[in-house]
Amino acid sequence: MMRSPLRSLRRSRPPGCAPVPRRSASSERQHEARLQGQRLAVERAEFEAGRAERQFDACEPENRLVARTLERAWEQALSRLKRERQRLAELDARRPEPLAAAERQALARLARDLPRLWDAETTTARDRKELLRTLVGEVIVTVKDDPRRAEIEIVWEGGARTELQVPLIRRGGERHRTSEDTVALIRRLAAHTNDHLIAAILNKQGRRTGTGLPFSQSRVKYVRQQHGIPAAPPPDPDNGLVTIEQAATQLGVSNATVYRWLRASLVPGEQITPHAPWRIRLTDELRSRFVPAVPHGYLPLDEAAKRLGCARQTVLHKVQRGELHAVQVVTGRRKGLRIKVNGPEAGLFDK
Repeated sequence: MMRSPLRSLRRSRPPGCAPVPRRSASSERQHEARLQGQRLAVERAEFEAGRAERQFDACEPENRLVARTLERAWEQALSRLKRERQRLAELDARRPEPLAAAERQALARLARDLPRLWDAETTTARDRKELLRTLVGEVIVTVKDDPRRAEIEIVWEGGARTELQVPLIRRGGERHRTSEDTVALIRRLAAHTNDHLIAAILNKQGRRTGTGLPFSQSRVKYVRQQHGIPAAPPPDPDNGLVTIEQAATQLGVSNATVYRWLRASLVPGEQITPHAPWRIRLTDELRSRFVPAVPHGYLPLDEAAKRLGCARQTVLHKVQRGELHAVQVVTGRRKGLRIKVNGPEAGLFDK
């Protein structure tokens, strides 16, 4: 069985024996910087321990509760000082030794053999990963937008640094993407509709997300954020646009009555898309057409059709075109649609 060249290069050592670090100029500087930082930590711990001791000495013996608290703080400060001194001693004991001439030659030979080792058939993907972890200490990637590129800084274990610049390929078309017409519909609905209601409208129309899932409030919000669509602003009471329920409440009729007037085109309303809520513009002229009692000269639809000698639908078309005036009686037993007929002469011979 053939052995991997990477495993053959590992130095064997007795069990339980830690590797002896070797020194280079950069590793010596790094170790000295760590020592300096640890010395500062020891100095800070000594200051804290000294301050805790002075506070304990200044305490009156009669204040037993305060004395116990200060004594406990002093003991904790002494424990931290002991730990920091122990860390400094351990770090100083791990000071790297200088490289011998034979070791430098061995390292140079290993560096020359690295390409052959990397491409060897016996070197597995796991061996390559382990080799990278051994050589590379840190990789810092910074993405730039203009021009679009990635600046890569490789920090090697010896302290050397390598800087690379890699151009980034622009992302192509996505396989799972919400259709453009759905995004356009969300953009139109988001002008005055919240995400929860938009999701209900899209699901009623049988629309799905790019991954084939039904819409929810969070998924509608994600599509909006991806395409820079702002959320619906709070309703403006001054624009005169109200819902079916609000219009029915203000006019004093039922929702079914408002729907009938919408179907007959007697009420100005708008609906952005099927299953979207109707928005009705309430004007003073529209409010004046909802009256509590039947005005003089106004007849029900059937009687108005007989008086005019035409079909009911023709009468409604005349109302839509403004040729006849209609009102809605909202109270009493005679409530309903009433149409004004301009006298008995109107009929079959009105032409």
